[in-house]
Amino acid sequence: MKMSAEEISQILKEGELEKRSDNLLQFWKRKTCVLTTDSLNIYADTQKRSKSKEMKLQSIKKVDCVERTGKFVYFTIVTMDNKEIDFRCSAEDNCWNAVITMALIDFQNKKAIQDFKTRQDNESASPGQQAILFLFSVIMEHEDRIGPKGDIFRSHPVQG
Repeated sequence: MKMSAEEISQILKEGELEKRSDNLLQFWKRKTCVLTTDSLNIYADTQKRSKSKEMKLQSIKKVDCVERTGKFVYFTIVTMDNKEIDFRCSAEDNCWNAVITMALIDFQNKKAIQDFKTRQDNESASPGQQAILFLFSVIMEHEDRIGPKGDIFRSHPVQG
């Protein structure tokens, strides 16, 4: 699989990581990985033709359990659904765990700023704009009960 020019410009780190398999024997398997500003892409081969996994940064909760031995640095990526994925890299390599952690922090900060600006924009709307936003949200909530001419259908018949 070839990466687009946009994806290439967003590459933060590229190289080899070893991932512990999920099966009973838990072998370490060498993978080619590419970290971008929004995901960690894990490939089954060095030519990056077959992507075996894409971990979006929005699905990662934290990088945890960093341990350094003589030859390797071990770390765990914890996903939002609390799945733990174990990795190791050469101790001589620039620390993947630090680069992933910094990318995650940067991603979370940008998202927090974006959420804050959205909240601020909604709160700074004039009372008339707030009323329109409220009515729009009510209409969207109940759009299945509003007819084409604006007449309202009841979910159950009126007793009379």
